[in-house]
Amino acid sequence: MKYMLMVLGKQADYEAMTGKASGDSPAWSAADLKAMFDHMGALNAELAASGEWVDGQGLAEPRQARLVTAGADGTPHVSDVPYGETSAVIAGYWIVDVPDFARAADIAARAHACPLPEGAPNYPVVVHPVGEPPEADTGS
Repeated sequence: MKYMLMVLGKQADYEAMTGKASGDSPAWSAADLKAMFDHMGALNAELAASGEWVDGQGLAEPRQARLVTAGADGTPHVSDVPYGETSAVIAGYWIVDVPDFARAADIAARAHACPLPEGAPNYPVVVHPVGEPPEADTGS
């Protein structure tokens, strides 16, 4: 079964990773960044080697995201309202194909155990099953 594992973050966290303390996020050092990237790289390599990896990406900072709705005529309406400035949004994700929720939770716990600088927020990892389309009724 496929699951999406989502790590969360705020704009302040992205700024902290560039060395600028912001909000509740202390400034990260080069060593802090290396420890995070090493941890996530090892997790990604393990998932790829086990055949559980489907996809995974880190996302750009929230201030680069836009909210899109459709106007009455169907044309896109793009809002540049600061998205994710104060609330946690998806910062990155994995799609894994594993036997059950327990294995997805094990992987999420490994991601959550990523080393962080002292005082940095450690958001939960969201584990969400990827929906399978319902099978069509063939009338048989």
